[in-house]
Amino acid sequence: MKNIVLSGIENGWLAGVRRCPSPNCDDRPASCEPSLIVIHNISLPPGEFGGEAIDQLFTNCLDPQEDEFFAEINHLRVASHILIRRCGEIVQYVPFQQRAFHAGVSQFQRRKRCNDFSIGIELEGSDYVAFTEQQYLRLIDLIKVLCLHYPKLTPDLITGHSNIAPGRKTDPGPFFAWERLMAVFQNNLPAPA
Repeated sequence: MKNIVLSGIENGWLAGVRRCPSPNCDDRPASCEPSLIVIHNISLPPGEFGGEAIDQLFTNCLDPQEDEFFAEINHLRVASHILIRRCGEIVQYVPFQQRAFHAGVSQFQRRKRCNDFSIGIELEGSDYVAFTEQQYLRLIDLIKVLCLHYPKLTPDLITGHSNIAPGRKTDPGPFFAWERLMAVFQNNLPAPA
């Protein structure tokens, strides 16, 4: 894992992380700032880690001949803002001021269309395996930077894809340690910007 310090955000992009710009985004509605973080998991092919398939899916370059599952999903036009790989590498696909197509049909606290006001963070993983220490460390650092940069974001406004699309989505899954994440922020909230 490249030992970087998440130091800030410029023009919607995290400083010092790999960028892989996705076309699967557009402008947020007028005066709609990020006020929710949605955590997902992803592995392509399912249950396999590493490789370039996630980048390819999020940039509409997935080869349907490469895997049977890819043939089922290569028509999708989706992307999260961020991917945190199992080794802790962070990849950014969409600048935070834009709406990434990550949540689909969704609702949080009676607000529909979560893509409008959320930041999507994918963890490379699945519903069937624990996430890595490096992923948790990077996720915690990332949330701190986001909360400092976007005043409407607070650690209590973090949820899973399964919570905003119940019955349709299951991620980040039963192995995601919510209690660990929340314990970090209970007594250690970032200072307001």
